Amino acid sequence: MNRPEPENRDLFAIADLAREFDISTRAIRFYEAKGLITPERVGSTRVFRRRDRARLILILRGKRLGFSLRDISDYLSLYDADRTQQVNLLVDKVDERLASLERQKSDLETTIGELREIRKLADVS
Repeated sequence: MNRPEPENRDLFAIADLAREFDISTRAIRFYEAKGLITPERVGSTRVFRRRDRARLILILRGKRLGFSLRDISDYLSLYDADRTQQVNLLVDKVDERLASLERQKSDLETTIGELREIRKLADVS
């Protein structure tokens, strides 16, 4: 049985999304409990729409980039709002994350340099 590509489908089961994004159904339920996605219910079955799938993509991208669930939630709360507000919030959060990563990178480079110096001293002994 041929299923349409995910982008062309209207409805998804939790198992479909878990499989597609290689995450657990528990993770999807967690995002639902946090209010980040809001599937409909048909009896006790969760029914996800394209909008839920799109939001899940944004959640997973945000997590991969190191954003907190609060940051992701703030961004998603503007999902249906003014596009300018959404872009401004995203730019602010990206700038904060970049600054944090640059600090970490600098700290790592300093630490690596110090460890290399210690190693050189140990080789001389």
